[in-house]
Amino acid sequence: MNFKNKVIESIGFNGNPSKFTIAVAMSGGVDSSVTAALLKECGYNVFGVSMHLYEEKVEINNRKTCCAGIDINDAKKVCDTLGVDHYILNYSSKFNDNVISDFTESYLRGETPIPCVKCNQTVKFVDMLNFSKNKGADALATGHYIRREVKEGRPHLYRANDLSKDQSYFLFTTTYEQLTFLRFPLGDFTKSKIRNLARKFDLKVADKPDSQDICFVPDGKYSNLVRKLRPESIQSGDIYHVDGTYLGKHNGIIDYTIGQRKGIGIGGRKNVPKSETKLYVISIDEKNNKIIVGPKKYLSCDKFIINDCNWITINNKKKLNALVKLRNSSKPIEATIQMDFEKSTANVKLKYPEYGISPGQAAVFYDLVDQNHVLGGGWIKSTKNYLNV
Repeated sequence: MNFKNKVIESIGFNGNPSKFTIAVAMSGGVDSSVTAALLKECGYNVFGVSMHLYEEKVEINNRKTCCAGIDINDAKKVCDTLGVDHYILNYSSKFNDNVISDFTESYLRGETPIPCVKCNQTVKFVDMLNFSKNKGADALATGHYIRREVKEGRPHLYRANDLSKDQSYFLFTTTYEQLTFLRFPLGDFTKSKIRNLARKFDLKVADKPDSQDICFVPDGKYSNLVRKLRPESIQSGDIYHVDGTYLGKHNGIIDYTIGQRKGIGIGGRKNVPKSETKLYVISIDEKNNKIIVGPKKYLSCDKFIINDCNWITINNKKKLNALVKLRNSSKPIEATIQMDFEKSTANVKLKYPEYGISPGQAAVFYDLVDQNHVLGGGWIKSTKNYLNV
């Protein structure tokens, strides 16, 4: 199947492509740029939409951001090259309220937030989607590496064919209503193919680095952002060993995440078994402003609770065996899910313990048989580890 057939099949409309208008969410990167070029090449009417999300106070030559001024300019240049309209939506206020503030508060609670998911959930797939509809688009396409397939009249999500680039972990909050309008043309492509196509279409972003880290914290120093936004909330506190021994002071719980080993600020313990000399952050006691550290075995966890669940695939079963990913880079592992649909929560029991599971992370579920089929997911609210905390 050539690339045109792949793209047309991913859009899923019957009839001549020239009869349909597709909006493309454009971040200024190579993936969304090639998405627009492919759709134009296939004969669809295309326009680009970019979001201005924050007033960047970072080095303007940082090429690993998205949705900053320099990226929007790249998106505009691509649209000019393709001869299509380009719209810029200023969502900086909403992004601050729904993503940056949520990120800050989550860190202050000792959690490990994932703002990219929140951005899709609260801004991109809400406001941008509605804007595209109001502009007369028949669909909104993005450059995400994920597949959308319609079965028995309903859209479903599947992991990308190139699993090394799969982004299904970040899209578990996508609702059925949103999926009826969204399209993901790159789900069958490899990254190398996309860069080659960018060169074929003579796009100046063909060799632009992929965005990394969090777009509004391109230097990766999350605690510095929290200190800047909420300086009054940062207080020093105590560090304790799991056995109750006082080990020292910390300068704020925002400097720590569950499972962290380096940069704790205390040395390893002496006169203990070798397996217990290395110390990890085991838990963060937000209420008492304490950090609890200990050997790796205390990070072992096989049970946790998730809330704000979103189930993409209809399933009336209250108990389900499935695969779960706890990080984007991790492999899916077997789990049993006990769901409470009324409260939008679920209790999850892993077949084998994992290490370093933290509140604030996402748990994304996949079908046990068709392991690429995305079922849905939720946010980890609490865990039960070796310490029963």
